[in-house]
Amino acid sequence: MDHLHRISLFRSEAAAFEKAVRHAFDLGGPAPQVPSCPGWSVCDLVGHLGGVHRYLVHVLRERLTTPPDPAGLGLPRAPAGPEALTGWFAEGARELGELLGELGPDTRVWTWSDEQTSGFWLRMQLIEPAVHRWDAQSATGTPAPLDPALAADAVTQTFEVMAPARRSWQAAPAGRGERYRFRRTDGPESWTVVFTPDRVLPEPGSTALADVEVAGPAPDLALFLWQRLPATGLRVTGDAALLPYYFTLVPPV
Repeated sequence: MDHLHRISLFRSEAAAFEKAVRHAFDLGGPAPQVPSCPGWSVCDLVGHLGGVHRYLVHVLRERLTTPPDPAGLGLPRAPAGPEALTGWFAEGARELGELLGELGPDTRVWTWSDEQTSGFWLRMQLIEPAVHRWDAQSATGTPAPLDPALAADAVTQTFEVMAPARRSWQAAPAGRGERYRFRRTDGPESWTVVFTPDRVLPEPGSTALADVEVAGPAPDLALFLWQRLPATGLRVTGDAALLPYYFTLVPPV
């Protein structure tokens, strides 16, 4: 997926998130709870995502190469009131999208990953708002699935970026050679990953026997790996008892 396609998808997902939030607020009464984010209401979801956007706008605009302290930035806090909060989110998303478009994918900036580029943030901030759009829609009804190409990239990014990061951020047991395969049923891709004592090793194109294989549409695989959907709607073969252990090897954040 190239830079311009990601920018376009980011804008459409941000608009869909805003629409879902407005719908939730239009129902009246307290802000609905978000089933996929226990303890969070729709207001909490908006505040989280809008705050992330403003933090990244600062990092990108200043071309920072070291992490800033959020407490010292003086960023505006999320306002109270549904209309003000929704407008605050939309403003931040628009500003971030414009800035990422201007910078292109190769501007050097700080990230929490080994990849220190603006392109890292665009990829991350396309996937995260798409998942949170799904969260916001799930608060009031049946959420629309993720874009299939976006979902496939989210699965790839999980094994390239998120799984190693989550293992480093949280206490995780050493891998013992567990091999997981995730197979897309709505496209040709499959993803195989092996957990060694200290590494997460993707095996592109692997045909080696996996301990457990999970098959389903890319949107469902991505949401399962983001712990939004259970495995019940996926086809699991091999050692099914090993599948829940994936989230021990890759602890939630």
